[in-house]
Amino acid sequence: MKNVLIALSCVMFMGCVSDNSGMINADDDNVVDNGNGTTVNLSDYFSIDFNDLNNYENQDIPDYIQEDNSPNGNQISDEGATLGRILFYDNKMSENNSVACASCHKQAFAFGDNEIVSIGANGLTGRHSMRLINARFGDETNFFWDERANSLEAQTTMPIRDHVEMGFSGENGAPDFDDLINRLEAIEYYPELFTRAFGTEVITEARIQNALAQFIRSIQSFDSKYDEGRAVVNSQNQPFPNFTDQENLGKQLFMQPPNFDNQGVRIDGGFGCAGCHSAPEFSIASNSRNNGVIGVFGSNDIDITITRSPTLRDVIGPNGQSNGALFHDGSALTLLDVLAHYNDIETNNPDLDNRLRPGNNPQQLEMTPDQMNAVVTFLETLTGEDVYSNEKWSNPFLEN
Repeated sequence: MKNVLIALSCVMFMGCVSDNSGMINADDDNVVDNGNGTTVNLSDYFSIDFNDLNNYENQDIPDYIQEDNSPNGNQISDEGATLGRILFYDNKMSENNSVACASCHKQAFAFGDNEIVSIGANGLTGRHSMRLINARFGDETNFFWDERANSLEAQTTMPIRDHVEMGFSGENGAPDFDDLINRLEAIEYYPELFTRAFGTEVITEARIQNALAQFIRSIQSFDSKYDEGRAVVNSQNQPFPNFTDQENLGKQLFMQPPNFDNQGVRIDGGFGCAGCHSAPEFSIASNSRNNGVIGVFGSNDIDITITRSPTLRDVIGPNGQSNGALFHDGSALTLLDVLAHYNDIETNNPDLDNRLRPGNNPQQLEMTPDQMNAVVTFLETLTGEDVYSNEKWSNPFLEN
């Protein structure tokens, strides 16, 4: 009788509700009241503490980072990015429950893929999955290698709608995007999570896009050796006091533009990498054209539509290995392979970037092995540590 009175008191005066497991405080944000007299405890599904969400919206960003492609209508919120994190890791976002966004964009590889080309719900994708790290910090607002998405928001659901990648295509009897929305509406926690992020439980493609984009834009890496050095100098062109001589040489060669003769052969100067991958964001310039890599994985076809790349930050992992293959077709496995391509451009396709075609001749940089090794050593300084292990960007599902 005493226990019954305590329980009644809790219900009447402390705002508690009960479920099959006993008494739960109604003020506990881990608890979802589904409106039919029962509750769902989010702690049964996620490692997230919804009473104390991770900080996504007010992360520290260095003063020297100036580029930001976030649209005014979709600023990062803790609730929105948390929902985006859950959607990003949820295999139920694919038609056969086999893959999630995180299947091809893995935290251990700077949110890139260690496969040459990625494995979708219905087979191999056509291109290597681009790393998503620091996707926010650039002036380029178009996404995908060929820039076919005019915003990160638009990009987020295009793989979901792709028949090979995640399968909600509506093609040949396959489910369409409305079927995905119906699926999410039937999952007991999603209506509440959309309410917390957007004010009502309505699930739409635009809201899915906004949540995923918030989470992706929150993924940042600014704890590298480069950042330590940049913070104590007035200009990125100064030698960094924490760099070795080789790292400073590599930085100089990366930053300085080359001087060419009338045949496109470098006479002196640097290699001009920063002309397209500008520091300190190391994001691709928005006016970049094709880089001369025109291969198509598994085919003899050519593809000159590639005009974008991910940031060069964290192109190398903390272990010194590449974070997956490089270039859209995965044709380069190391940074030395990448530099070998730029050292002697062999193609002169009509969309080749003019910066790679001095005097209308494909460039020949005449890099020495020591110079190439110096540039690689510099690029290794762009790698952080936190992003590979921070739980705020990890799989939130207890089981998935």
